[in-house]
Amino acid sequence: MRLASALALMLAMSAPAVAQSPVPTQDVRIAVAYDLSGRGDGGFNDIAWNGAKRAADELGAELLEVTAKLDDTDAEREERLLLLAESGYDPIIGVGFTYSEPMARVAAAFPGTHFAIVDDAVISGPNIATITFKEHEGSFLVGIAAGLRSTTGHVGFIGAVPIPLIGRFEAGFAAGARAVDPDIVVDTAYLSQPPDYSGFGDPARGREAALGMFDAGADVVFAAAGGSVQGVIEAAAQSGTWAIGVDADMYLQVDDALKPHVLTSMIKNADMGTYAFVTSVADGTFQPGHRDYGLAEGGVGYATSGGFLDGVTNQIDGWATRIATGEVVVPEVPAAP
Repeated sequence: MRLASALALMLAMSAPAVAQSPVPTQDVRIAVAYDLSGRGDGGFNDIAWNGAKRAADELGAELLEVTAKLDDTDAEREERLLLLAESGYDPIIGVGFTYSEPMARVAAAFPGTHFAIVDDAVISGPNIATITFKEHEGSFLVGIAAGLRSTTGHVGFIGAVPIPLIGRFEAGFAAGARAVDPDIVVDTAYLSQPPDYSGFGDPARGREAALGMFDAGADVVFAAAGGSVQGVIEAAAQSGTWAIGVDADMYLQVDDALKPHVLTSMIKNADMGTYAFVTSVADGTFQPGHRDYGLAEGGVGYATSGGFLDGVTNQIDGWATRIATGEVVVPEVPAAP
């Protein structure tokens, strides 16, 4: 079945995923289009959805979600956004940097429709909002945690794909670990190479890469790799070591047997951006352009579930304050090998 016909069927049959308020907002029909790993793993897509869902519930507005495939092409993403716009959805949110060029083209063709893209700041237009996060700042904090909790002086970073977005996670994590121990060893591995984005959804490959790091002496590994993070946590459990999750508090997402091996997680509050975007469209205050959420804005942070950072949170929070006030500037590009 062609993408357009499949999506048309979904649009016709899907019930609005919202609760109705006494005075529904008739002109707001919200659509969220996922890319890569999609929603359901408790990660970044889910968090972005939560912001749109909260806004929809408050507005009594219709809310539709549409999921993509790992191997989608730009043409398929463009067709998905085009059909949503033609069907009257406004505002439309694209979750993931791969929607960048398709959204730019569709937004130009529908100047009366409001679009937002999460995790991209390249495109622009009078009806486009770009929403990004200072992943490097949050990653610095979990790097501090890794440096404080490592007993081997050896940690690791696993990224899904070597692109600037994931590079910010690597840069911040390594800088944080080295702020604790300038001599710490930081191993780095990526699971796939562009244009192959399967590294965002391959737990088996994540597990294999993490086991290699643990076998080499690392005792804490941070993974910025979407659905592949599950495999990294499984490897930590098998090795009796620590994993650090990403986007959401992974301690709350994994099975009980894995919880003792989730040291912390780098939190990325994507719901802040999607909620603000939808409500601005609804109340007529929408402004196009770029919104960037860091520690100062509450857009990133770290998790303390499990209590494994008890006794060191004051140190981590101290660094967070210095970053939020601008006293410490976290690098966004990984250091040269």
